[in-house]
Amino acid sequence: MSHKLELVNNCSKTDARAGMLATSHGMVNTPAFMPVASQATVKTLTPEELDSIGTTIIVSNTYHLHLRPGVDIIKNLGGLHEFMRWNGAILTDSGGYQVFSLSPLCKITEEGVTFRSHIDGSEQFLTPEKAVELQEGLGGDIIMPLDVCVTCESDHRTAKEAMEITHRWASRCHCSHQRTDQVLYGIVQGGLHANLRRESAQFLTSLEFSGYAIGGLSLGEQKEVMLSMIEETVQFLPKSKIRYVMGLGSPEDIVESVARGVDLFDSALPTRVARNGAVFSMYGRQNIRNASFKSKDEPIDPNCDCYTCRNFSAAYVHHLMRCEELLAYRLTTIHNLRFVLRLMEQIRQSILNNTFASFRQEFNDHYQPTNEQVRVDQKQKWLRSHRSS
Repeated sequence: MSHKLELVNNCSKTDARAGMLATSHGMVNTPAFMPVASQATVKTLTPEELDSIGTTIIVSNTYHLHLRPGVDIIKNLGGLHEFMRWNGAILTDSGGYQVFSLSPLCKITEEGVTFRSHIDGSEQFLTPEKAVELQEGLGGDIIMPLDVCVTCESDHRTAKEAMEITHRWASRCHCSHQRTDQVLYGIVQGGLHANLRRESAQFLTSLEFSGYAIGGLSLGEQKEVMLSMIEETVQFLPKSKIRYVMGLGSPEDIVESVARGVDLFDSALPTRVARNGAVFSMYGRQNIRNASFKSKDEPIDPNCDCYTCRNFSAAYVHHLMRCEELLAYRLTTIHNLRFVLRLMEQIRQSILNNTFASFRQEFNDHYQPTNEQVRVDQKQKWLRSHRSS
């Protein structure tokens, strides 16, 4: 299996492109969104439900699976695909971001990073080589190198030091990777500093990774800054390989990133907000707990083809959420993920039809993004809660 990206069409008015990514577990049409299955599950859903809503690739997390249940257990049970009974493609993250966000105390050296488990406080030591070894044990189709992720407030010196360690670790990961049935992507870092983003992209492309991720964004910075960093980075990445923005999942951000040439996305946002009652529609995010849904005898979104919208009224989902019934979290999660996956299908089709520019305009005319300051505050609150957990 080559794991190569075959480009099918490009948008003449933007940098959007549609392609097909071959993996050992099936074809992934791009642009694509990966639901997050950090602990070998997309919260509240079964693999069959993921398949039914159009999922072709998911992302799991080495940090979490290493700590619990342990990679050796998963490996001995046939690997991650068999362990969670998922037949589609899997990308595994190295867990670098979780090391720095979940562990209140971590120490970075040239050799690797020492941190304490957020579960039991036990001391752990992770090297670039170990990160690759663990992911080879999990058996994902795409794996990621260990990197150093800085906050959006990091100054130039801090971001540069983190980027340089990331580069050296990337080289070590590249040398240690052995499995031929999976591929290794590089991760561009550099904080919110355009010159560092350019330098990082140029260095990593010299190592000839199979694809390239853009890390360290969507961490609370302003949208305009985030999009400018994406635009700055993408132009230095090979057109023939996947470009993946890590941790980005807001519908409006996906549309704008696709316009800048991005192929792959992942984020826990759609499932996380679903469990808090927020549901997506083409007009923006709404809170199903609001009184306006109490007697609404219509689907959450009349244009949605998900199981939730085909079978239940918004009033019923409102009732379940207000009562904190477990079914509420499943129904809103199904809806939000299907909304994002259907959005990806619509984006791709518009690129194939050479109508993406008008699709983008129509989407932006109707979709009302979450208030910028509210979005930033929510992200920072989520990050703080994870650091203290």
